Amino acid sequence: MNIDQTVEGTTRYISLEGRLDTTTAPQLEAELKQSLDGITLLKLDFEKLEYLSSAGLRVILAAQKIMNKQGEMVISHVNETIMEVFEVTGFVDILSIE
Repeated sequence: MNIDQTVEGTTRYISLEGRLDTTTAPQLEAELKQSLDGITLLKLDFEKLEYLSSAGLRVILAAQKIMNKQGEMVISHVNETIMEVFEVTGFVDILSIE
């Protein structure tokens, strides 16, 4: 999985490409842990994300919990397959999805 990040003020943009699964979830988790201090808006771009496993869901939920305390998290460009995962798991009710 490729992770591209940019910061503008207190907004962090993260674009994910590939698969967010058991193998790659720890990579995203580590990136998020060291990059969310002082961030009030986290924008995740899933346009190039092909697959999302339960390990990936756990990392997304952890990021959402952090951002609930310090600002907002928004996920954009979610494809049909990943949206279905969000709907089946109930994540669609917890996440802000554009």
